[in-house]
Amino acid sequence: MITCVSEIRVRYADTDQMRIVHHAKFFEYFEIARSDLLRSIGMGYGDVEKNGFYLPVIEAQARYKSPAYYDELITVETVIRERPSVKMKIDYETKRNDLLLATGYTVHGFIDGKTGRPVRSPEFFDKLIERFYEG
Repeated sequence: MITCVSEIRVRYADTDQMRIVHHAKFFEYFEIARSDLLRSIGMGYGDVEKNGFYLPVIEAQARYKSPAYYDELITVETVIRERPSVKMKIDYETKRNDLLLATGYTVHGFIDGKTGRPVRSPEFFDKLIERFYEG
């Protein structure tokens, strides 16, 4: 299992007139956290692309539990529970302190940059993450 926790300060631009975070912004927070997770294992999105692959979102879901407000510091815990194959599912929990604000997930496909076709998780990626799934 691979995990990472990201801290995000809610910007004014993320909120509505009531200073509550707009629901769509949570997907942006998920993206920030997902990028942090990939960097934490030593392979940012740019590195994946330099190796000739893309990781498009092919499915996304969020469930909202409690609002987030302007200028709060929130955390997003990002988890890859299962070893990726053709797809990679990433789970998210967004919190303010211990209060759960939203949960969700994204599913990504591995796409060959030359052919545009779906492929299995590339070997370089598998080698990078194998230490998280040993045992």
